[in-house]
Amino acid sequence: MKNKNHNLFTLDKFIDESLYNKKYGYYMKKNPFGESGDFITAPNISILFSEMIAIWVISFWEKLDCPKQFNLIELGAGNGEMMRILVSTFNKFPQFKNSCKINILEKSELLKQTQKASIKNTKIKWLNNLNELNNFPCIFVANEFFDALPIKQFLKKEKNWYERYVKFTNAKKLEYLDIPFDMQKFEKEIKFKISYNQKFIEYSPLATKYLKTIIKKIKLNNGGILIIDYAYLEKQMKNTLQAVSKHKYCDVLKGFRNSDITYNLSFNLINKIIKKLGPCSSLSTTQKKFLTKLGILDRAEILSKNMSFSEKADIYFRIKRLIDESHMGHLFKVMFITNLNNKFKLGF
Repeated sequence: MKNKNHNLFTLDKFIDESLYNKKYGYYMKKNPFGESGDFITAPNISILFSEMIAIWVISFWEKLDCPKQFNLIELGAGNGEMMRILVSTFNKFPQFKNSCKINILEKSELLKQTQKASIKNTKIKWLNNLNELNNFPCIFVANEFFDALPIKQFLKKEKNWYERYVKFTNAKKLEYLDIPFDMQKFEKEIKFKISYNQKFIEYSPLATKYLKTIIKKIKLNNGGILIIDYAYLEKQMKNTLQAVSKHKYCDVLKGFRNSDITYNLSFNLINKIIKKLGPCSSLSTTQKKFLTKLGILDRAEILSKNMSFSEKADIYFRIKRLIDESHMGHLFKVMFITNLNNKFKLGF
């Protein structure tokens, strides 16, 4: 871990090193998903979550006039649980299944092997980058993908902007350092005024790079992207950086290489970015509204008809975790980005 200053790193470089260092990075050396890991995601809480995503994908494919060949791409498939249920559900829809070319973009070789063992589908293609996709229509699904990408932080003190760095003396002594930053020059590079009416900014260059590629493919070949993530809708940006280990929040710096580092997406910022990359249309809602409109409660009722009381209780307890506003229902938001002329609104 070296640079010209030897011990000074922009926040995004620090996060990248912590999470994705090929040998020691958090995601490269362990499977953190599930009750025995550091955190649990929606697909691991209930299979009904993944079934709702499958219904949404099939319905969107129908809205695209059922193309005979199209790409479904999951961005960052975790332990493979969502794709496992998607594949199982797709098997019940032969025409869709025959048209669907499934792809997974995954950076961690360890998680790739976990996914392959879980899904057991030889027709799935694992991508190294999105440029490997052919020119079929593309439906992208990103569940807790963007929040795991490295971010920069900028903060305004009086009238001057600073970029946040991490000063790295040794593995036990890390500290934040704010260094003067030329915001005007940066805004010329990214081609929009990110600092307008802001005092604090979180921005992921890598997320923007992914969105640029995805939107280009959507515009050229048709399709869209469904984003489900920690997010907020307010225009004012804020410091949302956090680290998680063993299902508890921990210090970002102290958890170097041993904890998950995430942030909450600003959907307002994403909308600004896609306006520059588009034009595209976008819809946003909460996870509660999205899953409810897709019929998760109706599906639970059908499934639980002949179950014992304890089995029913388990299903509804899991759904509560997904849609209750005190759990994931409000904290998680859903965004759908597609071409301007596409009027598909299921779940929104």
